[in-house]
Amino acid sequence: MALSCLKVSRIINQNAFRCLALSTQRSQSTSATNDKLITTEVNSKTGFVTVSFNRPKAHNSFTLEMLQEFANTLDEVDSKNSRGMILTTTSENVFTTGYDIRELVDPDPERLWNLHAAYLDCCHKLLYSLYPTAAAINGHAIGGGSYFVKACEYRVIVPNVKIGMNETQLGLAIPKTAILTMKNIMAAREVERAVTLGYVYSSEEALKVGLVDEIATDKADAIAKCEAFLSKFRKVPPLARGITKQYFRMEIADMILAEKQKDVDVFVKAILDPKNQRALKSLISR
Repeated sequence: MALSCLKVSRIINQNAFRCLALSTQRSQSTSATNDKLITTEVNSKTGFVTVSFNRPKAHNSFTLEMLQEFANTLDEVDSKNSRGMILTTTSENVFTTGYDIRELVDPDPERLWNLHAAYLDCCHKLLYSLYPTAAAINGHAIGGGSYFVKACEYRVIVPNVKIGMNETQLGLAIPKTAILTMKNIMAAREVERAVTLGYVYSSEEALKVGLVDEIATDKADAIAKCEAFLSKFRKVPPLARGITKQYFRMEIADMILAEKQKDVDVFVKAILDPKNQRALKSLISR
C-alpha cells in the first residue's frame, strides 16, 4: 500500500481529487476536533451496521490512529454478533487514498512498523469476519486502501470513480495476499494483467471484469443495494454461514498472519530507503 497516492494524479483525472495536497494535511485531521476517525451507525430495522471512514479533509488517508480505531470497530461489530456490515465513507468523492503521506516522511521506525502492522490486522479482521460484509464505494479507492473493498463479500460502486492497486506503477510489488484475494473475485488472467500494470479501473470497467458487483446512482442507492445483498442471508443460520465463509477464505487469512512480520519488515525497509524518502519529500514540497 505504500505510496499509494503519490502518482494517482497520473492515472486518474486530476480534477477528480488532489490526493497529495489533502492527504498531507494531518494538522487538520479529525483527531484535532475530537471527531471519530471511524463512525458507526446501526439500522434499527435491519440490524445492519454501517461503518464509515471519517477523515474527509485528508481523503480518508490512513494514520496509525485511524487504522487502530478501524481494527477496534471491526472487533466491536464482531462482538455484537452483527447481522451484517456495510463499509463506506463520509467523504463526497473519495473512499480512501491509502496511507497519509505524513506517516511516511522521516518516520519513527517503530511507528512506521506499527502502522503497517495495524493495516494488516485490519485486512485480516475484515477478510475473515464471521458476519456478512458489503462495500458502498462512494468515491475513488486507490492503492492498498482498496484492499478493504476487495475483502468485503459484495461491492457496489458509484459512477465516475476509479478503483485499483497501482503499486507497481510506483516500483512496489503488490502483496501475494492481495493478489489471491483478487483472484477470488476476478478471472486470474485479468488479475495478472491488472497487478502487473498497476491498472486502475473506472466504475464501468470494474463492473465488466467482476471487481464490483453493481453500479449505483449515488451513495444512498449504493447503501440500499448493499442492504439488499445482506438481507439475502436472513434465513441462513449466521454461525454456519460465517464458518463456511471462513473455510473459503482460510488460506489467505492464514497467510496474512504467517507472513505479517516479513511483510512489515519489507515495507519499513522500502519506506526508509533514502531514494524513497527524497521522492516523498519532493512531493510534499510542491
